[in-house]
Amino acid sequence: MAPVKLEPEDHLRDFAFSKALHGETARGRAGLSAAFNKDFKSQKAAVDEYFKHWDNKGPEVETEQTRAERRAEYATLTRQYYNLVTDLYENAWGQSFHFCCFHKGETFAQAIARHEHYIAHVASVRENMSVLDVGCGVGGPARTIQKFTGAHITGVNNNDYQIERATLYAQREGLGDKLKFVKADFMQMPFPDNTFDAVYAVEATFHAPSLEGIYSEIFRVLKPGGKFAVYEWLMKDNYDKSNPRHKAIRQGIEAGSGISSLVTVSEGLAAFKAVGFEVEKHGDVGEEQWYAPWWYPIAGDFKYMDSWWDFFTILRLTKIGRAAVHTLVGVLEMVGLAPKGVQKTADTMAWTADCLVEGGSEGLITPMYLMVGRKPSAIAA
Repeated sequence: MAPVKLEPEDHLRDFAFSKALHGETARGRAGLSAAFNKDFKSQKAAVDEYFKHWDNKGPEVETEQTRAERRAEYATLTRQYYNLVTDLYENAWGQSFHFCCFHKGETFAQAIARHEHYIAHVASVRENMSVLDVGCGVGGPARTIQKFTGAHITGVNNNDYQIERATLYAQREGLGDKLKFVKADFMQMPFPDNTFDAVYAVEATFHAPSLEGIYSEIFRVLKPGGKFAVYEWLMKDNYDKSNPRHKAIRQGIEAGSGISSLVTVSEGLAAFKAVGFEVEKHGDVGEEQWYAPWWYPIAGDFKYMDSWWDFFTILRLTKIGRAAVHTLVGVLEMVGLAPKGVQKTADTMAWTADCLVEGGSEGLITPMYLMVGRKPSAIAA
């Protein structure tokens, strides 16, 4: 593996910026209300720092140098992305920032929870184990998996705002003694070798500048004999990097997802094997037999909706729902009641949703390529 240059960490800087931008919204407000109550100056700084990687750098002018520049600033890019989108995700999707497929009769919430239960199952997470959640978001999967298994879970995340929200939600649900959340770059985690009994990652490691780099770090902190399971975003065999349309879809997905550079299934699996995991299972969960595909909610397609409980979730993601948010946010920004950049961020997320629907329906991408591996027991502790 070619060495990956890691961004220097500055936790005091990051914490100070998070407090300046978000204020007390992490402790109370959520969704659009929180998004509208950011510090205007700090919001502009976050918008500028994130979108400098995408503005005027479309697929027709993108070069490998452009992608290398994004990888070089992977930690800053990811941190600012979640500074901008966390409230919007919570408003439209909930507190588990990932996709899932659907069985007939399942509600959105049931399908999300089942998807989380399954990765805990294949990672062999058990009661009282010490488990690592890599890229934990606001802690939705960690809370679900803790209740399902009884494990002690540590979530690692590079965004102070999400760490604060995850901690708050855990306390509200009485899980403060079972869950803890640590601010860190997952490419350089502050844990000793052989710390955790099991590790899982739910659609998070795609933010890494190198999958081999993040998998190697996970391998380091996992105990010998322990399992690692990951749902990975990967471009599939149908993706042709020489096809301009495919390239545009891929970049649209990256731009609204905080991804420096997506790679293919073969590259992802090769990285997983290269660090030393004994592969026990791998494959695209989305290709299994399902009633509804993973992209149906973001397509705003009511034909798969099997419960009226999901009506408003789907409605928010329709063209009408997105247009309503676009108009509302635009008006509030214009009259000074919302910081500039919320509309731009929401519009970029909508564009990405369209690219994901297009890419998913055409078999170009999966957000749930499952890889399960065991760290060999023979490795000395």
